[in-house]
Amino acid sequence: MLQGIIFRAVGGFFDVRSNDGAVYRCSARGRFKRDGMTPMVGDSVYITVLASDKGVLEKIEKRRTLLKRPPISNVDQVVVVCAPQEPPMSLQLLDRLLVLAESQFLKVVICVNKDDLSLGGEDEMMAETYGKAGYSVIFTSALLGHNIEQLREMLCGHISVLAGQSGVGKSSLLNCVQPGLSLRTGEISDKLKRGRHTTRHVELLILECGGYVADTPGFSQLELSDVAAGELPQFFPEFKDHALHCRFKSCMHRDEPDCAVKAAVEEKQIAVSRYENYLTFLDEIRSQERSY
Repeated sequence: MLQGIIFRAVGGFFDVRSNDGAVYRCSARGRFKRDGMTPMVGDSVYITVLASDKGVLEKIEKRRTLLKRPPISNVDQVVVVCAPQEPPMSLQLLDRLLVLAESQFLKVVICVNKDDLSLGGEDEMMAETYGKAGYSVIFTSALLGHNIEQLREMLCGHISVLAGQSGVGKSSLLNCVQPGLSLRTGEISDKLKRGRHTTRHVELLILECGGYVADTPGFSQLELSDVAAGELPQFFPEFKDHALHCRFKSCMHRDEPDCAVKAAVEEKQIAVSRYENYLTFLDEIRSQERSY
């Protein structure tokens, strides 16, 4: 058997790239369906070769990570792409994506694209707010080619997923990173101020510099259904050091007295926007938990 990775799923078949670089279109053994196991893009698998370019899936290795949306396994890095304008930046969506990445213990890079559209204050705000929270923040322009090499270096050697709402330029960035990809790009709707979806399925794109990157369908709403209320504080990294000084070990940083996290917000050591989004997510998750 050969070992490889599923990089694309099309019409019930799975395209596998073996460790030696050969590509095989594979069907899956019936036992996967009987066992309730669905092969996914990103899975490390073993296949039996049936012909020069065809095979059958025999075994799926244990998944290191699993994302439900986009549905992809074994990602080790999330590049969250946003833009200062066109479409307007949503810090709440950005923070949702960061919480989900943190809950999967994934490395996160924040990429602010369309830097050429910045009105002047967004870059400083993003660098201060998210740099202070411990995230790497890079500023790019697919139009001008700004910092594309820096982004390429961050992608090489990883299995990465680009996430963010439609229209922020994920496909355009990947076309700049590796021009031969020729991914479809879309324009911003003048009426809705949102991007049109140009990516219809999840696929791992093979990078010439080593590694894979997933170009995924954009989205504007994301539920935190797999995050428990009691876990949420640990998914805001900037809370960690301050939380050690809260009066209560189980402090949720909302109504408790002598909360060091709330004090840090008042002292501008933690961004107000991040804390307010934390409270919004906390209420949302608690409401979901009560309805179960």
